Amino acid sequence: MSFEIKLPLFEGPFDLMLFFIERDELDIYDIPISKITQDFLDYIHQLEKMEIEVASEFILFAATLMKIKSKLLLPRPDLDENGEEIDPREELVRHLLEYKKYKSVIADLAQMEEERLSKEKRGNVVAELRQLSKADDVDAEMQDLDLYKLLKVFQKVMSKYASRTDETKHTVIQYPYTIEQQKDFVMEKISFKDRVPFSDFVSYKPDKIFVIYTFLAILDLLQLSLVTITIGEGFNNFWVEKIDKVPAA
Repeated sequence: MSFEIKLPLFEGPFDLMLFFIERDELDIYDIPISKITQDFLDYIHQLEKMEIEVASEFILFAATLMKIKSKLLLPRPDLDENGEEIDPREELVRHLLEYKKYKSVIADLAQMEEERLSKEKRGNVVAELRQLSKADDVDAEMQDLDLYKLLKVFQKVMSKYASRTDETKHTVIQYPYTIEQQKDFVMEKISFKDRVPFSDFVSYKPDKIFVIYTFLAILDLLQLSLVTITIGEGFNNFWVEKIDKVPAA
């Protein structure tokens, strides 16, 4: 035997509420909130049993119905400014009526859209295809060519060329220093003295890039245990001293 299961899906919680009201022929201005809430929860449980993901708006609407139901059960109802009892269902009814009003015109709008599409002018596609076919036809292009079009194309090409020449240019300069060269330079300087202040390297060639490369070379020599440094006199000054390696026995 084969079983057929029908599970209606609704676009939103208000759509489902209107279905319940129309199915049971309920008065929309006097909704039996207890029954509607139970029907709503049963529908959500059906979706969960069928392993269909329940939209968050349905869960939020169910929570709203339960909140309204709890307010109706309270012995002390809310009162407005005039001292009259406030119906907790009032806001729900107002939203339902608004939703029902817009839903009633959806079919009319869809039919109007369909009729409007059927009145679209015919033959436009053929004209576009002919225009596209001419684009690949060199002879057809040459027939419509004149001096004015040539000048316009030339003007566009020249403007693009001018914009390219005005673009920002970046020049990369290769400095005439390397770490290895500066390491040899440092070792040569400290070979004549026991120690040399870093200020002497700066005063030798007060160039920013030269000083940076020299400083990096000293750090590399320090890492290789070929030199040692000690704090010297003056601001940001230190002594660079050569380390005499003890010969192996």
